[in-house]
Amino acid sequence: MSKFAERINSMENSAAVVKRLFGAMNDPEIISFGGGAPAREALPVDIIREITNDIMRTEKRGFEALQYGPVVGIKDLRDVVVNDLLAPKGVSAKSDNIVITSGGMEAINMLCQLYINPGDIILVESPSFVHSIEVFEMFQARCIPVNMDDNGMDTDDLEAKIIQYNPKMVYVIPTFQNPTGITLSLERRKKIAELGSKYDVIILEDDPYRDIRYSGSDLLPIKSYDKTGHTILANSFSKIFSAGSRLGYILANDEVSNKLFDVKTATNSHTSMLPQILCAEFFKRGYYPAHHKMICDLYRERRDVMMECIDKYFPKGTKRTTPDGGLFMWVELPGGINTTELLIEATTNPEVKVAYVAGEGFYVERGGKGSNCMRISFGGVSPDKIRVGTERLGKLINSKLK
Repeated sequence: MSKFAERINSMENSAAVVKRLFGAMNDPEIISFGGGAPAREALPVDIIREITNDIMRTEKRGFEALQYGPVVGIKDLRDVVVNDLLAPKGVSAKSDNIVITSGGMEAINMLCQLYINPGDIILVESPSFVHSIEVFEMFQARCIPVNMDDNGMDTDDLEAKIIQYNPKMVYVIPTFQNPTGITLSLERRKKIAELGSKYDVIILEDDPYRDIRYSGSDLLPIKSYDKTGHTILANSFSKIFSAGSRLGYILANDEVSNKLFDVKTATNSHTSMLPQILCAEFFKRGYYPAHHKMICDLYRERRDVMMECIDKYFPKGTKRTTPDGGLFMWVELPGGINTTELLIEATTNPEVKVAYVAGEGFYVERGGKGSNCMRISFGGVSPDKIRVGTERLGKLINSKLK
């Protein structure tokens, strides 16, 4: 058989982490704190059925929904992005600078197609979102970690590594970061935008959790401080509308948007029309504000239950983050427990059957860093199951310490 492309070997480690993540999500016997899927209750099934029944008619938008469409996405959905999602966050944009993508991950993929050559350097947070690392490695980029603390990416370390490595791109998840739940401070948002301009580096701002804020003060995106077009904003509708719709978007300047047109035509011509129309109508008909409040209330409750249960059931000395939004919490265990090894028992022991994502898979530097950490996702798990799952997992962890 012919040899696979070299890129397949480059992404082997990160791909293995992603495979394990999706495997646990689809096992009905497991209480999964592993995946980042939205709650079932957060999916507007009845509303979408109503909209579908209305628009799928010959005199409405039926033909449009089933036909080829604009490469960059339908105009009314791009207008929704500009007016409903970006303007309230302090970002002034034109719909011509929006490209609708097939989910947030296609946005990352397209930008790599546009910019990344084999061997290029991408600076990433340590830890960072493993699925994006998988894409970067597929393009044979070299990912270099940048330190993080409780205020997000360390901009002093970032500038030092920009000078040292001359990267093509900086990848940052500024709000309720995946995997830690940490939010980048206002001062550092401004600084990162400045560094992109100063050193002629692309800042890829991936912000899919931004709109799920349920405590704390809102912060403007990095893009709002960009004066030169070096910051490119990627986002997704997965967490605020529907993960299965596979809708995302990119905001970039005229030059980049024009090139993304070419990338999109060479990838899949355009994003699926039916989900675009349903999403646009969902916003245009005024459903989003009440839906947004509902999902924020829902995730706030689940975060609070998860924090309470970790503090109650996990051993003394456990450290965790306190996210102001999003779906994730980062947990650091005491006693030198290896969470990769623990995960095998946690998912196979019939008295536990609980999944999470082991921490070391989020570190590009590897070498055992993060081996005592885990990413806990609370968004897709009911409060009752959170209580049961954390108690089971806590008992297992405590037994290892004894």
